[in-house]
Formats: sequence, structure tokens, C-alpha cells
Amino acid sequence: MVSEDRLAEALKLALELGKGREFRQSVELVVVFKGADPKSSEVKFRDFVQLPRGPGKETEVLVIASGNLQLQAREAGIDVLTPEELKSLTKRDAKKLSRRYDVFLVQPDLMTQVGRVLGPALGPRGKFPIPIPAGANLKALVARYASSTRLRNKEQAWVGCRIGSEDMPLEHLVENAVAVLNFIKSKYAKPLETTAKIYFKTTMGPAVEVSM
Repeated sequence: MVSEDRLAEALKLALELGKGREFRQSVELVVVFKGADPKSSEVKFRDFVQLPRGPGKETEVLVIASGNLQLQAREAGIDVLTPEELKSLTKRDAKKLSRRYDVFLVQPDLMTQVGRVLGPALGPRGKFPIPIPAGANLKALVARYASSTRLRNKEQAWVGCRIGSEDMPLEHLVENAVAVLNFIKSKYAKPLETTAKIYFKTTMGPAVEVSM
């Protein structure tokens, strides 16, 4: 595994080179798989990874449910969309929701309806509905996704995600980077040290490669 000191060095430089913008920038991690087949399942990602120090911004979660799940969401102060409201959404409404929310947690028997109504708006943004597991503690589930980052690619030999914001302590960004790299390693059997390149960047800053 790449040492945390090397990760910290690259992160520090990326933050330095990217500073000076008039808004709080995201800090991003990019892993490029050398010589990998972009169509290979081992470099395909469509996952959420929980960040130990959080993503550095508020993650907006929408629950789409009826009955008891809907009641749980309302009691916990979580934004909720009912089946009736879902059915009445226009294409414009769907696009607004796709921009406003980062995570869409859905009662399983509503997945087909959600896919039909919201799918065309969510797909281009790299978002997708997530079924709520049976018996899940909804409040805890929402909290987990609110502290997660999204790994996603599409037939590309690289994957990237947000690991925080530029105003977070360096050691917190390193912790989050380690969590994401460990997750990638759990799916990608080859050692990242010899078969991949790792980069950090801010939203508007240049990419800085981690020295292996």
C-alpha cells in the first residue's frame, strides 16, 4: 500500500497549486489503471464509499417511500417523496430533483416506477436509485450515505471521486483517501503500487501524481 506520508506530500502540493479560487473547492482522488481493459469488470465501479472524515460538504439525501418507511423518514427530518408525488412529477421536476439531491434511497417495490420517472434525469448525472434494504434503520442508512463519496466510471481505465474539501485538515483528507484506496484494492486484485497511478487535484487545480 502507498504510504500515508507519500499521500500527504501529494495532497499538500495539490492544495498549494490549486488555492486562490473564490469558492471552496473539492479535493479529488483519481486512480488510473495502467494497461487495464476499460471493459473489464475489475475496473468498473458504481459504488459508494464511506469516508471516515466525511465528504466536506452536506450530502443531500432523498427517500422515496410510502407507509412505515415514509413515516420513519418524516420523523427523522429526512426529505421524502411519496408515490403519489412521484407519479405527478414532470420531466422538469425530475431534472430539478436530480440536481438538488446526491443520493436517492428507494422503497424496493417503487424501484421500477422511480427508474421510469427519474431514471432519464439521474442517468446523465451519474446518479442512480438505491433500494432500501429490508429491516434497515433508515436514519442510520441516511447518515451512512451522507458521509460517503461516489465512485463511478463507464468503460474507462480510471476512476475518481471527491474525498473532501480544501479547507479540511490534511490528515483528514489522507484518512479519506486511504479509505477509498482500500476499497478500490478490495475490487482490483493487482497491487496499485505497480499497476496504477494515483493523483490528487482540487476542482480547478492541476493534478499531482503520488510518488510510489
